Amino acid sequence: MAFDPVSLIIFLAIGAVAGWLAGQIMRGGGFGVLGNIIVGILGAVVAGRLFAGMIPGGFPVADIISATIGAVVLLFVIGLVKRA
Repeated sequence: MAFDPVSLIIFLAIGAVAGWLAGQIMRGGGFGVLGNIIVGILGAVVAGRLFAGMIPGGFPVADIISATIGAVVLLFVIGLVKRA
């Protein structure tokens, strides 16, 4: 899957916002600003797999919401693994 440069920048920006939001939602479960941004980018990928076709695309707000949900799920799972 190839991204053109503009799509890649938009994807990274949405992931960064989602990571920050997930860090705010999951108080105490974050990894600092930079760590949460990275988790948000990975969460955007997770959300893309989990919600494929379920949330209409093309709207940046919908993309941010789904990426945030993916980042929260990822932070939750990482928190469980980190405690064990």
